[in-house]
Parts: sequence; structure tokens; C-alpha cells
Amino acid sequence: MGPLIGEGIVNFFTGGPFPGSYVVAFAIGCFFVYMGIAKRWEPLLLVPIGFCMMVVNLFPPLFHAELEIESPAGGVVEVVAVHPPGEEALKVKEGDLLFKIRRPDGSLVEVRAPAEGKLFEENIFVGEGDRVSPHDILARLEGVSILKEGAEATELFSRIFESGILTEIIPLLIFLGLGALTDFGPLIANPKTFILGAAAQFGVYFVFLMALLCGFDVKEACSIGIIGGADGPTTVYLTAKLAPHLLAATAPAAYSYMAMVPLIQPPVIRLLTTKEERAIYMKPILREVSKREKILFPLIITAVVIWLVPRAAPLVGCFMFGNLLRECGVTERLSKTAGEAFMDILTILLGMAIGGSMTAENFLRPKTVMIFGLGIVAFATATAFGVLIGKLMNRLSKEPINPMIGAAGVSAVPMSARVVQMMGQKANPRNFLLMHAMGPNIAGVIGTMVAAGTFLRFVG
Repeated sequence: MGPLIGEGIVNFFTGGPFPGSYVVAFAIGCFFVYMGIAKRWEPLLLVPIGFCMMVVNLFPPLFHAELEIESPAGGVVEVVAVHPPGEEALKVKEGDLLFKIRRPDGSLVEVRAPAEGKLFEENIFVGEGDRVSPHDILARLEGVSILKEGAEATELFSRIFESGILTEIIPLLIFLGLGALTDFGPLIANPKTFILGAAAQFGVYFVFLMALLCGFDVKEACSIGIIGGADGPTTVYLTAKLAPHLLAATAPAAYSYMAMVPLIQPPVIRLLTTKEERAIYMKPILREVSKREKILFPLIITAVVIWLVPRAAPLVGCFMFGNLLRECGVTERLSKTAGEAFMDILTILLGMAIGGSMTAENFLRPKTVMIFGLGIVAFATATAFGVLIGKLMNRLSKEPINPMIGAAGVSAVPMSARVVQMMGQKANPRNFLLMHAMGPNIAGVIGTMVAAGTFLRFVG
């Protein structure tokens, strides 16, 4: 049942959680599109997310689903929800009384609405005096959020969200594509940088604790903390597993802050390092990594990570499989497809699913503001701890280590490595830190997977 002509315009300006909320959400979608096009901040994701956010707030039913209401007991129906005269549908709120059923023993069972939605007359399948059995379908509720347990998608965005995000298929397959695009050479050539990638995960656990203190439950806190890993697909995957109702906030927060790495990281790095430390020279040439090493690396890492953190198996398995396609030398067609066309299709679907979920009801909530605030704390904390461990390694190592490369331990590949490169050259024009920074940058991806697997092990 669609809105009448003109009803959509009225609803756009007056509907939502508060009057004008759809207008505000639409404007935020416009902002994302602007930042993607004009500022080139993660344009491959912010443009589709922003545009689909605009569309869904013009017509919110695109993210709607339907939910069947079952009879909890057998007996005779005594009360049925009555439609107001002249109304097309009965608007119900979660917990509203819809039916009463008299059991054979004389007791009454109340059936209440499991979610907010609309109840059309033709979707009520029983009447007063009808006899029902347990689990009989009493009615079908329309206009329900797909995030409600048991809801079935009926529209474009809700179908993509249900099929790709709630099943976790899209974020996992994106990791396959990322693996096909990743060169582990810098990490293999300098395995000490694994430490910096692990150190940056401190931001994940720090913000996890902060989220708990802010009143979020443990599953929500895990989903917020993982933003500190600066890894969009991992954030989407973990949130879909633990707290799908937060996806409209955690996913755009993760991708927005990934795009804002050049703004977030430099102040933190400058605060924690001296000009002399930023100018530390590192030899630009790493040792050559053999083809055998590159083939064995994904196999060994897959086995070790899965043995240690079994729940990280889907993430690390897809990532390393994509990398093996790249490095083995006999699957060039598969590697090219995974890293290009396949990856592009998945990126479009991810943008549509996340943007389509960002209705005013899902996005414009106090929790969203808190999540965005905690997200920036997570990024800054991860950067800070990476730099501090980099300073420690520089003091303990025989070879000089520029502590800035520790900031690249957040897995925003390759943005954080580029930030380190630019700051390094500004402090010392002889410096070429990009390849050194790529080591902890890639290690950070693996570290974030391990963090997600750890959360799933203890919470999921």
C-alpha cells in the first residue's frame, strides 16, 4: 500500500521521530554526497551511501518489511483490533493489544504487536469466534523495520540489507576482494611491524570500555569499539552479528572517519612526537620478498589466526584466500575479477544497503551522536598508542625507527600510511616512509580481524 499523491511531501516535512526529521536526514545524505564528490572522502562509499540515504528519507517504505503475528496458544478468538472509521490501516505501536484468545481452560491470552507498523484490514486473517491453534498466523504487520527479529524484507533497500548484510555475505566477500588487492611484501620484509599493527588495536578495547561506561550493552559496545580498527567491512560484519540495530550509525561512522584520517591523525602525531623524532630517517628500500614467502604467508597466517581465534575464521579466511589468488601466479583472472569488477559490485551493494538503512528513525537518535563521538575517540586513541609503541621500539631497536609509522597501525589502508609519508617528508625531505608504514598498516587489518574474532568468541 503506497502513499497517496501528495502524502509523501507532507510526510517528508512532518513525519519521522520528530517533525522535519526526514528533512534533516536528507540533508545529511546530501552532505555525504558533497564530501565524496567535492572533497573525495571515500567517494566509492560516501556517494552511494549518501544518495541512498537521500532516497530512503524521501520514501521510507523502501527499508520496510513485514512481520507475521502467530497465535501463542490454541483457543477461540474473542477480541480483534478494530480499524478506525475511514482509515486505510490501523497504525500500531509496539506492545499495542491486537487480539485476545480464550483457552479451553477459560484463561485469556493477550496478543500484542511485536513491532511498530501498519495493520491493513485484509491482513487480519481471523475474526471474533474463530478457533485457532498454536502458531496459526493471526495477521501480517506491514511497514516494520527489517531490523526487527523475524521480519521479512519487502522493498528494495530492505531486501539488499537482508540478503547481504544480515547474512554477513557482503562484508565477507569484500574481504576477498581486499585480499586480492593487498601486497603483504612490506609486512613480510619487516615482521617487527606486526607489533605496531597490534598496538593500534588498543583503541578498539579502550572505546569498548568507554561505551560500556556510557550505558551501551556489551554487544553494542563491541560494535562501537571495533570502529577504532578503522576497517569498514569488519565494522559492518561485527555489528551485523552483534547489534544490527546500530548499523545505521556504526557503518557511516567507520567509513566517514576512514576518510577523515588526514584530519584526525596529524594532530595526534604532532602532540606525541618531537620534530626530531618525526625527522628520523629510515632506509627507503626493504629487503626483497620471494614469491615462495608471499605464497606461504596467507597459508600460515590463516592457520595461526584460526587456531588462536576460531571465530575470526570467516574474516581471515576470505582475506587470505583473495591474497592467495593474487600471489600464486596461476589464478590471474580470478584475482583480477575479485579485486576489480567483483569488488566494485559489492561496494555498490554495500553502499545501497547501509545508505538505505539510514532512515530518520534509525539514524537520528541520541545513540548515533554518542557513537560518532566514541568513533573519533577510538581513531585518536589507536593512533596515539601506535605512535607511543613506535617511540618505544625506536629506543630499543638498533636500526632507527620513525615512531610515526606506528600511527599506520590503524587499518585504514592506505590512507594512514600516506599520512605518515607526507608528514615524514615534511619533517625530512630525504624520508620515504610509505613502504615502512604499509607494514603496520596491513598488520592492522589482521589485528582488527583478531579483535572482531575475540569479541565474537566471548560475546557472540
